[in-house]
Amino acid sequence: MEVKEEQMTQVEGAATGKPGKEKKPLNVKKEILSWILTIAVAVAAALLIRTFLFEPIRVDGESMCDTLQNGEIMLVTKPEYLTGDPQRGDVVICKYPGRTENFVKRVMGIPGDAIEIRSNVVYRNGEALDEPYLTPERNDNGFSMAPFTLGDDEYFVMGDNRDNSHDSRNYYDYFTPAALTRDMIIGHVRCVIFPFSNIRTIE
Repeated sequence: MEVKEEQMTQVEGAATGKPGKEKKPLNVKKEILSWILTIAVAVAAALLIRTFLFEPIRVDGESMCDTLQNGEIMLVTKPEYLTGDPQRGDVVICKYPGRTENFVKRVMGIPGDAIEIRSNVVYRNGEALDEPYLTPERNDNGFSMAPFTLGDDEYFVMGDNRDNSHDSRNYYDYFTPAALTRDMIIGHVRCVIFPFSNIRTIE
């Protein structure tokens, strides 16, 4: 009986993982595959978020001063433009024909609008616009443009720094206006999130 009890004790010790048990060898291939899959899922999730939900984008240039400053980081949302269309006054991220980089501008006209500029004053459908977001000294070069009527899928965008903005008034050539199509507008600028001292919403 004593011998049997000793044998049972040894078996129990092996089952409970006491010293003397051999560890299973680490499966390096499985570990590497697990890390690769984790990283791939994280990258895919980030791409989906940036494409369909929101994206932080850095301001590069001064064409939207003083609404946005060079180097600030904006939070750009996407869902409203996946299910709806840009509205007059929206500050948007857009692309220009033949260009790959992003631009940040303000929507001045939507399909069916007629945009005209007389000595820096913008008229939409014959009515002068009140634009409190403009800085007067950045909008005083005397620019004028004949009425430009937008088609069914066309949008007219301008920078808030009118004296120094490459936009629908002139992105092909000076004094040659051209519109963006709906698919060129990809996001709505909602707020500035950096630097922290300048966090604010964008109207």
